[in-house]
Amino acid sequence: MDKTEILKALAHPVRVDFLEWMKVPEEHFSNQLHPLEMGICAKQFEERCGLSQSTVSTHLSTLEKAGLVKSSRVGQWAFYSRDEEKIAAFLSDLKATL
Repeated sequence: MDKTEILKALAHPVRVDFLEWMKVPEEHFSNQLHPLEMGICAKQFEERCGLSQSTVSTHLSTLEKAGLVKSSRVGQWAFYSRDEEKIAAFLSDLKATL
């Protein structure tokens, strides 16, 4: 786990928002047509935050690279979900370090 990469990913408020929204997807993405168990469709983030597709993709890619989210593809759609194990390991490591 690269703590520095994770901390960089968390440094942007939009990425923190994304993680918060994914924590309780039924509250923030109830209009998604696909089951929320599949993850959150990238398009849903665009609609919720009003940012361009490329900006949303960059933020999601940064979160994925840091290991905070996982992605899967179904046809042309990309779905994202939190990687709870990696988030918990990071929090535990951070608590032990600080």
